[in-house]
Amino acid sequence: MNKPSFSTYAKENGGRVSLLFLLFLLAILEFITSGFSTFAVICLIPPLVVITVILSKQRMMTFWSLIVINYLVQAKWLNLPVPTSVPNEILQLILLAFALIDIHESHFKRLLNIMFITVAIWCGFCTLEVLNDTCDIGIDVAAWYTVARMIGYQIMYIFLVFTLYVTSPKVMVRYLYVWGALAFFAAFWVWKQQYIGFTEAENSFLQGRGHATHVLNAGTLIRYFSIYSDAANFGIGTASTAVAFIIFGITSKIKKLKIFFLIVGFACAWAMFPSGTRTAIACFMFGMMMYVFLSKSIKIAIPFTIVFALFAFVLAFTNIGNGNQQIRRMRSAFNKDDASAAQRSINQTAMKKYMAEAPWGIGMGVGYRNAPANNKYTFMATIPPDSEFVFIWIHTGIIGITIFLICMGLMFLGACRIVFFKIKNPSLRGIGAGFCCAFGSQLLGGYGNQVLMQFPNCLAFFGGLTIVYILPYIENEWIAYEEEELAKQEEKLRLKLEKKKASRV
Repeated sequence: MNKPSFSTYAKENGGRVSLLFLLFLLAILEFITSGFSTFAVICLIPPLVVITVILSKQRMMTFWSLIVINYLVQAKWLNLPVPTSVPNEILQLILLAFALIDIHESHFKRLLNIMFITVAIWCGFCTLEVLNDTCDIGIDVAAWYTVARMIGYQIMYIFLVFTLYVTSPKVMVRYLYVWGALAFFAAFWVWKQQYIGFTEAENSFLQGRGHATHVLNAGTLIRYFSIYSDAANFGIGTASTAVAFIIFGITSKIKKLKIFFLIVGFACAWAMFPSGTRTAIACFMFGMMMYVFLSKSIKIAIPFTIVFALFAFVLAFTNIGNGNQQIRRMRSAFNKDDASAAQRSINQTAMKKYMAEAPWGIGMGVGYRNAPANNKYTFMATIPPDSEFVFIWIHTGIIGITIFLICMGLMFLGACRIVFFKIKNPSLRGIGAGFCCAFGSQLLGGYGNQVLMQFPNCLAFFGGLTIVYILPYIENEWIAYEEEELAKQEEKLRLKLEKKKASRV
């Protein structure tokens, strides 16, 4: 029996379809204007069920939607009616639910590795922190979960989703194309901000809460932020992305991939300068120097060392490029007497006195919104942390930051071990090295700024590290995929040469 098409169903049930459609539009209007009212929530349930069913049939499309939304969610011109973390979290949970439904087809056996164990330990500690009431203001579960999700649970979601959905070389290459396209768009957008101008929403940010940190030197220096939340997040994120794609490019044997990767890598390397983020240059240099050790190649190590030694020398000991304000600001990263760095040191010295009496931190649910003015730890709740590590130290104490650093170190070294010892194929090793070096670069950025857990960095770089743990499972498939692509490349070149010879006759 033939199933009726949607158009046939609509003709036969036109009134019902129209009524449901009008109710849906009314619910959307109510949702946008009034938020989560009971009426809007109830009316949105049927279409959400339908959307979920559609997504279950197109699971990889759901995965790609997650990657794109994660990258764009902080854009100033994208005004969402929900918190920025909600779309990511919903898509991640939907993807995990789909994987559980088809548990026999999913690659759950790939989950048990060093990264899973370390992330599980860190998430377990974050869960225990719900009981932390150092400030004696009671336990606020909602406030605790907001921070726990940001610094803990989202890493677990990312690890699970990437392990279960990046299952073959073709999926991995598509991911690199999507990530690269988004990174290139971010580089283009910073060019657009520089030479065409800001959108109305971006201007509002610059004239409002972003003015003090993004409009410097009496308005003569603008720190550009592209589609990211701020310039520091953009500068460090795009520097780490540049590290990854340059390494992908110089190690790829497939010409079309090599060209794409290098274009994205150099575009991102250029884009970090307009951000005016001093830590970005250190992150870029650190990531590229890491590759010297992971490359296992003297031919790569020697020129890389020479180039970046010269680059560091020019920035640290010369005035070349000082006519450009962004370069001049970047150069201040090498200045030991920099006022900003000195102020951070003063702040951290003051923090240590408070944190000595709070080994478990002030609590994940404590912040400037709910810390009483007369509380002993109000200073710690309201002072800008200026670093992801300092933020974690404040909220989880010396115990928490120690566990966090050990977990990060173990998962990072575990990934480097896979690249250095387990992967035999040179180009696949290059992909693994690119992800590892980018993650190391981002860790350094987390030491200098509060960027490690921000959008889109957390998913991009923890997701990349997850892929490194998948590489040994797909190496044989990668070799076959690469041989097939190289054969196509050779055939295309042969036909081109034959055509060229024929034109001369």
